[in-house]
Amino acid sequence: MNFSLAHIYASMGPLAKTIAGVLVVMAIASIGVVVERLWSFRKSARDSRSFVRDIKPHLESWNIAAVHKSAEAHKASALARLFESITRRYLQGHEEGEGGLTAVELARNEAERAKEAIGADLRKGMNVLASVGSVAPFVGLLGTVVGIIGAFQGIASKGSGGLGAVSAGIAEALIETAFGLMVAIPAVLLFNYLTARVARLELNLAR
Repeated sequence: MNFSLAHIYASMGPLAKTIAGVLVVMAIASIGVVVERLWSFRKSARDSRSFVRDIKPHLESWNIAAVHKSAEAHKASALARLFESITRRYLQGHEEGEGGLTAVELARNEAERAKEAIGADLRKGMNVLASVGSVAPFVGLLGTVVGIIGAFQGIASKGSGGLGAVSAGIAEALIETAFGLMVAIPAVLLFNYLTARVARLELNLAR
């Protein structure tokens, strides 16, 4: 019997193919999240370097309005978004005042809120990786159960327990299990990697 992947897939029943399809969707979703996050982090780092170069002379002269304007022009940068929130609140507090707090105190309070919002944005989509990493093995296990059921059906239909009666179902079960693990393991590793990247970014923003 030919045990190529194409042959095994062709021998799968509709339910087993659906399970395999779900795992494929999970894998594609994981890849999409990782690519999007890495691209976003890279773009943020590049824009942050440009932002720092732009605001250096404005900070030396304490031209907060110019810093705010520059921050608005670098929306891809997490650092610039933090500065945009802080400088906007500082300028508002300096002009209007609020609750007896100074502009610096208002800006400090705004910084904490902005860091939380930016942190949530940095983690965008990562819940998909966490879900795939935790659920994919169970989806593969479901495929294993379906494959074993198919093997027993093969035994029942042929009236014997020979290798030919069960081999297709066992192979199907093993493939589903392996596929589930192949989807889950990279998702968990990449989730941990991206979480560490976000933690470093948040630490840099907190300095």
